[in-house]
Amino acid sequence: MSGGGGNLLGRRTGLLGVATGVLAAGAAAGAAAGLAVERYVVGRRRARDPELEEPLGSRRGTPTIVKTRDGVELYAEVDNVSVSVADAPLTVVFCHGYALNLDCWHFQRIALAGEARLVFYDQRSHGRSGRSPRDLCNVDQLGKDLAGVLEDIAPDGPLVLVGHSMGGMSVLALADQQPELFAERVVGVGLLATSAGGLDRVTLGVPGPVGRLVHRLTPAVVAALARVPDLVEHSRKAGSDIGYLLAKRYSFGSKVPSSRVEFVAEMLAATPIEVVADFYPGFAEHDKYHALEALNGVETLVIGGRNDLITPVEHSREIAERHPAAEYIELSNAGHMFLIEYPEVVNAALCELVERAREAARTMTS
Repeated sequence: MSGGGGNLLGRRTGLLGVATGVLAAGAAAGAAAGLAVERYVVGRRRARDPELEEPLGSRRGTPTIVKTRDGVELYAEVDNVSVSVADAPLTVVFCHGYALNLDCWHFQRIALAGEARLVFYDQRSHGRSGRSPRDLCNVDQLGKDLAGVLEDIAPDGPLVLVGHSMGGMSVLALADQQPELFAERVVGVGLLATSAGGLDRVTLGVPGPVGRLVHRLTPAVVAALARVPDLVEHSRKAGSDIGYLLAKRYSFGSKVPSSRVEFVAEMLAATPIEVVADFYPGFAEHDKYHALEALNGVETLVIGGRNDLITPVEHSREIAERHPAAEYIELSNAGHMFLIEYPEVVNAALCELVERAREAARTMTS
């Protein structure tokens, strides 16, 4: 996973990696392929990023609970609640990715403050939200959850939906289920490091025959680790350096401050291995290319990272090719978490999307 000829950590590396790797499958892949990882002591715990005015993930909004139809309580926060739904010119809803939580939008939350009414929520079984039954841990259900969030928190007015990774899949699932919503209310969509299908072919950056082996074995490894959660959690606590290394490998494509790597590693480590295993099989079945038709006429932004090992940039390119009206941005040295790696670029693009969406909303109501 990380070069340099270090010590082979074997099964323990696999346990640590699955618990902490982006999409949590990166380390399962490492265990299955027997890749070497160089372990070293990283003296950066809770390191302060001198470029930041406030600690990562520290910004809070007004909390609210959205209860889904199957009874799961989703935790949400709303910024700019002083502006009523009826008076708000725009509501922007952010959907986070697999094994993360709403705090991953730290930089975007700051950049868009005051630009619109902002809604952030934790997907089921993630962050502060309630645990979901296993049979409802799938992308289609996440689309229904997003619909429930909109019904409760933003029942009226124009919408911009922004999704990263699994969050982008949630947006596409909603587009598949309620295309009329996109014709009537959704005036902007942001799809960041996401996929409309074909994830069953992703090898997590491992090339050649070994990559194909990783692809075949990873689901079984993830499922096996979920059957020994106590061992996984113990290994996770005992090997934070490995978690850091794997977060760095699978989240970023360039050098970033250590505090940002640690921030991502902590979000990943907070996701129970059972949750990782519950969601993982469903990604291979994800196919929502047809849902892109619902985005016709909707201001759309697609961003991909060229060094993304989780949802390779080809997936973003494919979305852009099938939705040619979308603005497409490809970041040359970016990994899966480019919303944290290159926040200035992402924020600028999102602010422009919001402006275009606001103009579309004015046209819609005039």
